[in-house]
Amino acid sequence: MPTSVIDLDGLRFAMVSSTASIVDPHAPTTFTYHQEGQLVWGEYTGDTVTEGRFVGSVEGDLVSISFAHALASDGTVVRGSADSRIEHADDGRMRLVESFAVGGVEHESICIQL
Repeated sequence: MPTSVIDLDGLRFAMVSSTASIVDPHAPTTFTYHQEGQLVWGEYTGDTVTEGRFVGSVEGDLVSISFAHALASDGTVVRGSADSRIEHADDGRMRLVESFAVGGVEHESICIQL
């Protein structure tokens, strides 16, 4: 089985922008990644999310996940899938450019490595 060149294990990312919601720069949603080979999983919380989990795979510079989280506003559970393209910021940190759909509407968010 091929292994990923990208190692996300133990890395944390913070959301810096999203077309699905306004991001609070003082309390953004933060994501913690775990990885074993091509398998990735993790958790996220902050901003509009009380608790979230994801699982998926990484191949090359593409992370594909399924996710579920509870909204801070009313506890509604949101489920979906997303694909993130791994890029490198000018300062060397990884950036995840994520495409996902909520209610049939396509969105994009950007997260930066902490």
